[in-house]
Amino acid sequence: MYEDLGFEKLLDADGFFARLLGRSPSGADRKPLYGPDLPVVLLTGGPGMGKGRLLRAVRDRFARQVPVIGLDCASAVYADRAGPEPGARSAVTEALVEAALLLHTWRGTGGGFTFPRLFAGLAVISTGVAGGTGEAIRTEVERYEELIQQPRLRGLGARDFWRGALLGAVRKMLEVLAGQTFGPYGAAALTALLDALFERVTPRAEAELTRIYGDYPGAAGQPKHGLRRLAADFRAGGERRADAERFLFRALREDLEAAYRGLGGWLGRVGRPGLLLDHADQPLGERLLRAVLVDRRAGQRDRVVIVGTARRADGGDFLHGGLPPRPVAAFRPVDGVPATWSRRADPEKDRGPLSAGVLMLRMPFLTGDGLRRATERIQLDAEKEGGAHRRRITAAVAQLSGGRPHTVIRLATAAADHPMEPDDNDRAILDARLHHPDGAAERPVADVLLQELVLDQLPVRLADEHHDQWLDLLTHLSVAHDPACADVLLRHHQAGRVLRLTAHEVARLLHDTGWPACERHFIGDFGLRQLLVHRLYNLERDGGAWYADHHLLRDHYALSEPGGGAFHSAATHRMNHHLVSGGVDDVVRHLAATLPGRPRPWCEELLETAQAPYPGGADERRRRAQGLVPVDGPPLRRTVDQLLHAVWLCEERTRPTGSDMARTLEQLLRQLSIMDFDGAGVLGPIATEWSRLVANERPLLHCDCTDQLGRRG
Repeated sequence: MYEDLGFEKLLDADGFFARLLGRSPSGADRKPLYGPDLPVVLLTGGPGMGKGRLLRAVRDRFARQVPVIGLDCASAVYADRAGPEPGARSAVTEALVEAALLLHTWRGTGGGFTFPRLFAGLAVISTGVAGGTGEAIRTEVERYEELIQQPRLRGLGARDFWRGALLGAVRKMLEVLAGQTFGPYGAAALTALLDALFERVTPRAEAELTRIYGDYPGAAGQPKHGLRRLAADFRAGGERRADAERFLFRALREDLEAAYRGLGGWLGRVGRPGLLLDHADQPLGERLLRAVLVDRRAGQRDRVVIVGTARRADGGDFLHGGLPPRPVAAFRPVDGVPATWSRRADPEKDRGPLSAGVLMLRMPFLTGDGLRRATERIQLDAEKEGGAHRRRITAAVAQLSGGRPHTVIRLATAAADHPMEPDDNDRAILDARLHHPDGAAERPVADVLLQELVLDQLPVRLADEHHDQWLDLLTHLSVAHDPACADVLLRHHQAGRVLRLTAHEVARLLHDTGWPACERHFIGDFGLRQLLVHRLYNLERDGGAWYADHHLLRDHYALSEPGGGAFHSAATHRMNHHLVSGGVDDVVRHLAATLPGRPRPWCEELLETAQAPYPGGADERRRRAQGLVPVDGPPLRRTVDQLLHAVWLCEERTRPTGSDMARTLEQLLRQLSIMDFDGAGVLGPIATEWSRLVANERPLLHCDCTDQLGRRG
């Protein structure tokens, strides 16, 4: 229902994908973008940005008109299929076979495809089966026979010169092998296969095999040598196997390219074929992307549209050859269709970074208007509470999602029936129950989002021994501000483990997974941090884990050196953690005592102290800020108490503030400005500045994550 959310311009009849594939969703012809040197398109954006959703939408809209198929590179199925015969299969070959079979059964204009060039390569590596018997090799080769059988809807002429040749060669080879044993490497079987193959193929087919496999490294133009070396490299493993896999992917693309050439292709084929690689930042996807990018960098050309997904904004380290990322051609959907692309000239030529062959499509955050429309659209059928309730839900979804489309959809769907008071903390909607479409038990939307955004998208380089603790570690790190602060928590929560993660390593893993950084918050994405804070408070009864983590940091910074990391001082850092763990009155006394004579640095310390999440339970900050909760002490202390709670409410960014809190904030600062202490008058201009920011829902203390709220695009 929401597959096109945020992607309407990309998917329409004249949008990017219609121009890239050369066909509109309705089948109308479109002038293809770019020339024979096609870029690999990478959809980049962190978890919840809709990369997989966009790939599904492209497949669903265009696959009837042009042969577009998708592979999930995070799926374990390819490695599982390769497992029984590691000498003759790999995850890459199994993925290529699945892609070929999907294209073989395509039923659109021109019919399915055959893959004789790919089949030849698969057949020679089949001789590496573990048993080494003729029967084992025969069973392995027969797995691929469908790839060279003519599909039900056949094109005209383009593939006729292969007709019967490969199948005949295979059958003859299998007769020769019957009852024989060849050992683990099947050298004799490989020789028999090659002899039978080149004895039966037509001169035109032999010329094609020569053109492709004669170009294999070390083949010296001899296709038999090329196929033999391919089989040997595949068995060798490591980089040599990667070279063989790359060549097999090239053979698949050559088969597709051949189907479009000649009179038969010109009459029977339309548009461009497409291969969509979801989770292409996983090892399998990276190998496939590297293969096609290396080939195209070396001058190989084909019309296959390759679209992959990557969570990192720069696409990943492998694209840049270990060098700092260079500028890469990129666009966002709001920019429209990028009419031109050309490979960046590089003096290193065939050793230059692979990123020169990539066009980045930056996945868009929903704008304020788009987010509001999407939320209201989702709520429309379930609305029961009237306009005020709808606006409150919309505001909460906007803050907690940060504009991530997937999070918007989940939160708005769960919260549509969830009662929410205007003064509730936004995190209240995280307890809303999400109905599962397949009838499974309802779950809190917070649990669903943490599963989908964190547990289902573990960092690629996260070692297996840390998988079971990754979510728990991030949960505790939600209260950390900087790497030093994070390391205190990590040492405590990994005590007893031999292998431990450092803050530097966690930060790198978060970056690799596409989560943004922030100079004031270790978990730099505001929405993710709220999910984790919510989980932390509910991890133990009455917020036990929450208070324990804050007390740990409070005590650490009580004994710390003067530097406070993300704070101006260790004392302010300590006050921040003390504030949210039951020490409100102590913090008020500290602030009241340190104000006279230093109003400007005091205001900075106030903002740093108050930029903190509010714990669970009843929230009386608004009433306390307005003086409705009795507080003992002299006027200075009482006013500071009110001001602290007003600033805390405004800085947390998960409660409505608006004009009434802006007036309260200004009134309290002006009240302080006329008191009898040194520097009091400085607070008058600050009152005007802060009030204006709060009235416009802007943060008082700027940082990367809070500055982004409300300004996504």
